[in-house]
Amino acid sequence: MRPVCGGPRPAPGRRTRPRPQQGGSVRTVLLDDRGYVTLLKLYLARAGYSAGPLFRASINGRGGPLSYDAAHHRWQTYCAAARVEIDIHRLRHAHASELINAGVSIEAVRRRLGHASTETTQLYALLDDKVADAEIRAARRRRDRAAR
Repeated sequence: MRPVCGGPRPAPGRRTRPRPQQGGSVRTVLLDDRGYVTLLKLYLARAGYSAGPLFRASINGRGGPLSYDAAHHRWQTYCAAARVEIDIHRLRHAHASELINAGVSIEAVRRRLGHASTETTQLYALLDDKVADAEIRAARRRRDRAAR
């Protein structure tokens, strides 16, 4: 993942950042959380970035795009300092599960994760038991109302 800053302006009210997908094509990721956007703006201002890769490697001062291996190494360093063992890819699973449990459609999550099919996305989506039970109860109530 190599997020970039700069490029075309998003539509009014829609904060986004384009990022390359697997295979090098670029897609836009919605940044709609005001707190996240504020932190991102602060990061960009402090780093002095106005265009190019959003997260950059600092080896030899080149400042090129941060590779997956470099991001993974940084993540492992943070986890070791926090004394936790969480694989960086678990963040992706957790995000997908959080969206599904919040009621976001599997199709929207598929697009967010950049998957070609919903079958792949369903591997990431773990529906919370409470959410599943609520959906089943709601379906039964709809069925009972329709039967009256």
